[in-house]
Amino acid sequence: MHKTIYVGNLPFTSSEDDIRALFQPHGEVRSVKLITDRDSGRPRGFGFVEMEAAAADAAIEALNGHELDGRALRINIARQRTGHRIRRPF
Repeated sequence: MHKTIYVGNLPFTSSEDDIRALFQPHGEVRSVKLITDRDSGRPRGFGFVEMEAAAADAAIEALNGHELDGRALRINIARQRTGHRIRRPF
């Protein structure tokens, strides 16, 4: 079974490779997805990492609060998305 991990308060300069390297010592990383702004394409400062369940739990325990480029990361199990927000034009 796999778990998806929320990774928040990321430095805007972080790449998917940077995040993969951070999580890799705790187990195999299946995927990394950094979220960008739909309009500008700029990073939003958070993303998701998918790992095997036991590795995910170990990574959360080890990395929550870890400082990366001067920012304390917020790491926890990602919540299931309950619905989509509809963007309405002004």
